[in-house]
Formats: sequence, structure tokens, C-alpha cells
Amino acid sequence: MLFPMARKNCPECGGTGWLVEAAKGGGRVAVPCSCTEIGREARARERARIPARYENRDFENFDVDPYDHQEPDAASWSKSLKEARLVVESFAREYPAGSDHGLLLMGPCGVGKTHLAVAALKVLAARGHEGVFYDYRDLLKQIQASYNPESQTTEMEVLEPVLKAEVLLLDDLGSSKPSAWALETVGHILNARYNDNRVTIITTNYLDAPRSGDSGRQMVREDILADRIGQRIRSRLYEICRTVIIHAADYRERVMKAWR
Repeated sequence: MLFPMARKNCPECGGTGWLVEAAKGGGRVAVPCSCTEIGREARARERARIPARYENRDFENFDVDPYDHQEPDAASWSKSLKEARLVVESFAREYPAGSDHGLLLMGPCGVGKTHLAVAALKVLAARGHEGVFYDYRDLLKQIQASYNPESQTTEMEVLEPVLKAEVLLLDDLGSSKPSAWALETVGHILNARYNDNRVTIITTNYLDAPRSGDSGRQMVREDILADRIGQRIRSRLYEICRTVIIHAADYRERVMKAWR
């Protein structure tokens, strides 16, 4: 069967629009060639390394009103979600215009920071821009693994796509313990991208102001972002990214409670 949008003289598919590849579970499977519109979009998402959990996330299915309206803060939470979506969607729509700054999405767990960041990355990838997704903790583990003498990769092979991607989505910044090595590594990545004028989209669960809670008799102070990445790197982020703070409650937690 010929693919109607295939390029007639494509050297990869011979004009059929289809390629035969090995399937993950064994056997062979036909996939759209990169010369087709569908193939280009699919391969752009694959090159972007978007995790399967987030591959269907987009701006259209980002819920800005997920809370029970009986919650006293539901209206303000929804307003914050709407404002965040507006900013991120505008960034993706206008890119590369005004791309001197990336985005820093800050807020508690479960408010959709990664959803919005991935939605932006998918829009850019669909337009032909080179974007790549990396989880902060996993990236550090990959770099550390490259130091093993038996490793098949070097540190620079791991870092090359991170440093050179047109747009980097660094998810969950600060999730790893702030060791001197980790701080040096993330500082190198962000400074190198800043100096090369490359755009970075970052998500983090840590804010700039402490949130205190009562744990028995002792007041427990939560870490702020500067505690997790160092004050020098936090200062650099003001130059690199536009900060978008989402003031909302963990929607996932409320859904789970409703199911119980």
C-alpha cells in the first residue's frame, strides 16, 4: 500500500511511505517513513525523548479547572493554572521570536508543570525545531555511569545532546541531592547553554520562598530551590529563564483521595 503523502524519490522507502523495522516484542512492524508528514511528527517526538507517560500531553488536554469547587482556594488555583498555560503556550507559539529566555516552571508536585513543558516541546518539535527531554536525576545517573570503565559511553557522549540541543527540557531540577559534583555538573550544563544562546525549559518542585509546616513540636523548613542547586546557579536561572510559578494544590493527590 502506498502512502499518499510520501516523497516519490525517497531513498529510504522508495516512495511507498513505509519502513519495516524490528518491533520491541519481536518480529517486524511497518512505520511511516520520515518523508511523510505523520512520519516526520512521530520521529520528531522520538528524537525529543518524550517519555511514554507524557506522549499524549498537549495544551488542549491540560485541565485548568480540576478541583472541587467547594474547595475554598479552587478558584485561585484554577486561575494560576490558566495563567501558566497561557504563558507556556504563548512561548511555544512565538518561538523562536523572543527566545532569549527559556522557561522555569515552579510549583508543588501534581500541578501539571511537566505536562505544560512537554506540550511546548511537542509544538516546537512538530515545527522542525530540535528539542530533547531529560529527567534531571536520570541525567546525572547516566553521566555517573559513563565513568565506569566497562561503560560503552563517555561523559561527553552523554552530555553532547544535552549541551547542543536547540531546546532542552530539564525536568524535575533539584530532585537529586545537591552534592558538589551534581552542582558542578548542572552549573556546567546551564552555563554552556547560556553562553551558546540555547533555550532551556526547566521544571522544579522547589520554590524560592520556604514553606513551613508543623511536625509535632518542631517546625520543619522545606528546602527552597537555592538549597537544591546552589545560589549561584539559581541566580543564573534569572538570566536564562522566565519564571512561571504555579500556585495550586496537587491534583493527583485529590483524585486519589476521591477514589478511596
